[in-house]
Amino acid sequence: MEHPDASEDLQPVTFQLELEEQGILRLTWPRGARIKETDAQRAMDRVNELCGADRYPMIVDMATTDDVTRGARSVFAKPCQANRIALWGSSPVDRVIANFFLGIMKPPCPTRFFTDQTEALEWLVEE
Repeated sequence: MEHPDASEDLQPVTFQLELEEQGILRLTWPRGARIKETDAQRAMDRVNELCGADRYPMIVDMATTDDVTRGARSVFAKPCQANRIALWGSSPVDRVIANFFLGIMKPPCPTRFFTDQTEALEWLVEE
């Protein structure tokens, strides 16, 4: 039986994280990303570093993510400097990943899945 090249699994997944003018963190994963525990930890460390002592709402663009490993989901379930998280995706796969996370893990802050970015951003700034 052939095994796929494991070197892909060793490569860290790059992500983009920015604090936008309106005070919302935006975390974007690349197309086809398979997010592993180490990738998730790097992203959450960067969130905490960028925020310092402040807390901000965060939108996570997962529209092109292929998979989130169990280890990565456990990292995402830990508290970080995000005080509200909107998971934004568009495909049935995105919805399954998000619903699995929301149903199995206990998110560290209010967290919801959206297929509409405008609705996600509006929810993030609700009082």
